Amino acid sequence: MGQPVRDYLLTLCVTAAVTYLLTGPVRKFAIAVGAMPAIRARDVHREPTPRLGGIAMFGGLCAGLIVADHLHNLKSVFELSNEPRALLSGAALIWLIGVLDDKFELDALIKLGAQMIAAAVMVIQGLTILWLPIPGVGTVALTQWQGTLLTVALVVVTINAVNFVDGLDGLAAGMVCIASAAFFLYAYRLWFGNMIEAAAPATLFTAILMGMCLGFLPHNMHPARIFMGDSGSMLIGLVLAAAAISVTGQVDPDTMRIFEGSERGATHAMLPVFIPLLLPLTIIAIPAADLILAIVRRTWNGQSPFAADRGHLHHRLLEIGHSHSRAVLIMYFWSALIAFGAVGYSVHSASMWIVFVIVAASAVGLILLLMPRFTPRTPHWANRFVPPRYRHRAKEQASSPSYDEKPVTVGSGAQQGPADAQMGEEGPERAPVAVGVSGVNGATAIGARSRFPERRSIDSPR
Repeated sequence: MGQPVRDYLLTLCVTAAVTYLLTGPVRKFAIAVGAMPAIRARDVHREPTPRLGGIAMFGGLCAGLIVADHLHNLKSVFELSNEPRALLSGAALIWLIGVLDDKFELDALIKLGAQMIAAAVMVIQGLTILWLPIPGVGTVALTQWQGTLLTVALVVVTINAVNFVDGLDGLAAGMVCIASAAFFLYAYRLWFGNMIEAAAPATLFTAILMGMCLGFLPHNMHPARIFMGDSGSMLIGLVLAAAAISVTGQVDPDTMRIFEGSERGATHAMLPVFIPLLLPLTIIAIPAADLILAIVRRTWNGQSPFAADRGHLHHRLLEIGHSHSRAVLIMYFWSALIAFGAVGYSVHSASMWIVFVIVAASAVGLILLLMPRFTPRTPHWANRFVPPRYRHRAKEQASSPSYDEKPVTVGSGAQQGPADAQMGEEGPERAPVAVGVSGVNGATAIGARSRFPERRSIDSPR
């Protein structure tokens, strides 16, 4: 059992390392070719940010597949199945369309057509849904057209869900990484726990997907130095969909003996079979709720349902007082709760304590959601281990020269004279920053980053 884990870990690390090392040169290339679109009204970053991060992620995907093909415990996936080649073919096509869109802003219908063609390419090479398990009925074999349509629909929905959720720095990559980690645990259990060989490709796909996201996240976390763009969001969405299709369409439910015993036992046993279809929904859940709320909000205000605005969920998290990083972490929390909760319930569906844990975690998430003003304080001894934004700056401010611009405090205005001395270090720490523009986005393509965030009154219209 330990040997396959080591091979998967090696594949993940190589994928992450290649993605991480390629992202820096790709950022310079994106700046050189001008793949830096102008800031739109609904964007939360303040400076033009280079895209094309999907180039580095595709390089990591290729490196992971090459390494896995040369490992003793993983090369059988390439010998017994054509699914890795099908994935690479579909990924190359969708990645190429994404690169062109990041540079030239392709029409939405062209991208939709490319997504359907990429899914069809994978179907032609054998990566398709062959059957569906239905409780009380058994395994229902699908015709070629039914399997093709269902496969294409799942690929298109997953790709667009990931693309839709890509609204904050590090949000899409982090949520996909969380979902793929849960997916990996599920697929690995099917392969080495139940000895189902057909689950091997999905296990490999999710390990590589985790490496792609982990390698890109250090460059994409707030303030992001580069965006993955459509070349990255569509790519990781397709890989996630391919893993779901591989497990759902290729693993025969009869090998798990799920239709034996009582009706209740069969219902509980059916849960692991439907998990591959449910896990991509952990990505779709937040965007789907955001989409429904947006349609209702715009229609209520007499606007077109397709009109762009700043009323999305991540915008609202920023408006109620959450910082950019905290808004992303809150969405991470809910994604992990849904993904790992679904996997845990599929393993021990008869245990009520799993339900209690999920309910308790949901309560904690709601409390965090309603506490936007909570600011973590790092002990002085831990300053060297945390990012600079969380460190105490007492010594730095005591030794630093005074600035011409005085900090603005919440209230009627800045205090003068002795009151300034009484503020001490608390003045700059409590100075409000406008929502969505809490600092330079890190994407200064042509210059150094600003060391100090812009401070202005909390009732500022900007």
